[in-house]
Amino acid sequence: MRISTFLLSACLAASLGGARAWADQDSFGLAGVLSANNKEDLPPIQLSSGMPLADAPLLLKSGTYYEIEIEADGSQELALEGAGFFRAIWIDEIVIEGLEIRPLGLDSVEFDEAGTMEIGFLAIKPGRYALSVPGSSGDTQRLDITIE
Repeated sequence: MRISTFLLSACLAASLGGARAWADQDSFGLAGVLSANNKEDLPPIQLSSGMPLADAPLLLKSGTYYEIEIEADGSQELALEGAGFFRAIWIDEIVIEGLEIRPLGLDSVEFDEAGTMEIGFLAIKPGRYALSVPGSSGDTQRLDITIE
């Protein structure tokens, strides 16, 4: 006797989180978690010599797709590192001047001159993380990120 894919998927969803998880999965649409109704834009990160990276910490929800812009003003060669955070997310793409990059992983990004980078990602692993300017010790050169 063959069990349909639908029935098998329903049984798996029920065992992983019940009927509600199954209903939520259907609400995403054909693109699943990458559907437009599961996407949220975050405030940009500003890279500028001696200036704060952001106005406030970020609070993200696991399973939500986010887009964030990192904007550098070119006042200094600056980088952002955050291996723990980059391992807690799935990076869909990085867009720089219309060029789309789909990496398998990331430890840091660096701007040698002024420019903007957009990162689209899916928050996955709950926890507390940070992005920071390497070698800096000030609180304003660190962005705290929590994934719930």
